[in-house]
Amino acid sequence: MSSRTVDLPTIHLHGTVVLGDDHEVGDAWVVDGRLTLERPAGPSAQGRETVRIDGVAVPGLVDVHCHVGLGPDGAVGRDEAEAQAVADRDSGVLLVRDAGSPADTRWIDERDDLPRLIRAGHHLARPKRYLRGYGRELDDVADLPDAVAQEADRGDGWVKIVADWIDREVGDLTPLWPADLLAEAVAVTHSRGARVTAHTFSTEALDDLLAAGVDCLEHGTGLTDDQVAEVVRRGVAVTPTLLQVARFEEIAAQGATKFPVYAARMRRMHARRYEHVAALHEAGVRLLVGTDAGGTLGHGLVAQECAELVRAGVPAPEVLAAASWRTREYLGMPGLLDAPSADLVVYPSHPRHDVTVLAAPLAVVVRGALVAPGERAARAT
Repeated sequence: MSSRTVDLPTIHLHGTVVLGDDHEVGDAWVVDGRLTLERPAGPSAQGRETVRIDGVAVPGLVDVHCHVGLGPDGAVGRDEAEAQAVADRDSGVLLVRDAGSPADTRWIDERDDLPRLIRAGHHLARPKRYLRGYGRELDDVADLPDAVAQEADRGDGWVKIVADWIDREVGDLTPLWPADLLAEAVAVTHSRGARVTAHTFSTEALDDLLAAGVDCLEHGTGLTDDQVAEVVRRGVAVTPTLLQVARFEEIAAQGATKFPVYAARMRRMHARRYEHVAALHEAGVRLLVGTDAGGTLGHGLVAQECAELVRAGVPAPEVLAAASWRTREYLGMPGLLDAPSADLVVYPSHPRHDVTVLAAPLAVVVRGALVAPGERAARAT
């Protein structure tokens, strides 16, 4: 337990405390940073300040596709990275799977007031086949297995591979890696106890990714019905990143003159984005919530991403679970009652019924302590 959690004011959560899919309680307390369902009593509780927060508390939200330390031109300085992490935190995101960043953000681990980060290391790409300054570019495709080993050892249980990007000689999206090297790279990553997630827009890259045993797909806009069935069979998760896909029309317009085939593809995927996500949900795909913050999108947009998923036809209770406790478990984090310190967010009404309330948290509790905007919501009792 962090030293900061010792002798913190007790927090009394009153109203509804969501612990899981079918587990809600009316009252809970955060004592010395840890959540308990037992009202504090005895000498240790006497004279201690207690603040009460009325509302609906849920485990801290998760952004599984986020890039802390990344800006439009690549790595950013510490001050900007801190501002990104604060924006995520104040939006209720207390756990980030950093899906690729060129910046060293290990210093965040020492901060009790910022979200927890699970890093995937650098994006692994090829020269001129990804955004400049964002990833680690491999001149030789044969270096991929060694590169994933290095990134797995540096990261926090994940590796990020860029599986497709525009090939300017072809004028359209094409895969970056031969199937045999991709399969070897995934096997190497798994042998080191890490999982692989892959950036993919196209259809063409997906069969090799699935055959290789990739664990997660980012965007997944090119998935066909047959590929979706294989995703379900293999238990592969998909992060739809609808806020990013909403930009496909803009991206298409930028390249339409020079790359008309590519632009037409991007426009088709943009037009069917909601239908596509609804089909993923109906098929039983595990959907994750990721904003693709960093680079071209700002941080703190998780409520907007959740609203987009609901607009696509995913029921609000499913979106909330995916944005919170289910994905925390998927990423290997303990539940609220088992965690050494409490990360949770309080809302004025239940997001299970209306995810738009996610846009305005009443309180944010990080490592068992209230942080802004939560300090405004608490009152002494």
